[in-house]
Amino acid sequence: MLAKSDWTDQKIEVIIGNLLRVGVLLAASIVALGGLLYLVRHGLDPADYRVFRGEPNDLRNTAGILHWALGHRSRGVIQLGLILLIATPVARVAFSTVAFAAERDRMYVGFTLVVLAILLYSLLGSHP
Repeated sequence: MLAKSDWTDQKIEVIIGNLLRVGVLLAASIVALGGLLYLVRHGLDPADYRVFRGEPNDLRNTAGILHWALGHRSRGVIQLGLILLIATPVARVAFSTVAFAAERDRMYVGFTLVVLAILLYSLLGSHP
């Protein structure tokens, strides 16, 4: 583990900035790839807007999304990119918790743990 002197505010800000940048660019690239796959396979299909068809149940949970994405199915790839986009700020808060702990700043560790718990509950724990 890095010593307290290795963790400067500027270094932490650079790491967080890079984390956010890489996360958003990766998510956007995956969504764009999924969109391209979708257009290649379904771009010429006629649109029928009279009946609403939601996402299949398989695309409403992480296991199903991974199964579809690994099978190169376009909607699964798009959903995977969206999950990565949502995970990016959560990763930022988790890293901030570690950084504040390395700086031995107990108050901010507490704040970020509360924010992380709220984020995780809203994403994972609020399902019936």
